Amino acid sequence: MLLSELASKELIQIKDGVRCGLLAETECLLDAKTGQIYGFELVHKGVRLPFKPKDTKMQSFIPWTEISLIGEDRILFKKTQPLTSGYIK
Repeated sequence: MLLSELASKELIQIKDGVRCGLLAETECLLDAKTGQIYGFELVHKGVRLPFKPKDTKMQSFIPWTEISLIGEDRILFKKTQPLTSGYIK
């Protein structure tokens, strides 16, 4: 399957059933030498709070190992990790 075919699929977390958007809205993190996909970076726009910067963003990461099922129009995954957890070996 080509990465371009995956782009239109919805990302859904299995545990809560939360829709995290389309795969096209994420950043693909991969090893340039081998082509191995580490996972996908999600950027969630935060809620605007008083005395906080307007463009507050929260980042999380879906490791490739957490993807359970790639269906016809959805990608189901188990859980996300904070982006700072170190996905690159």
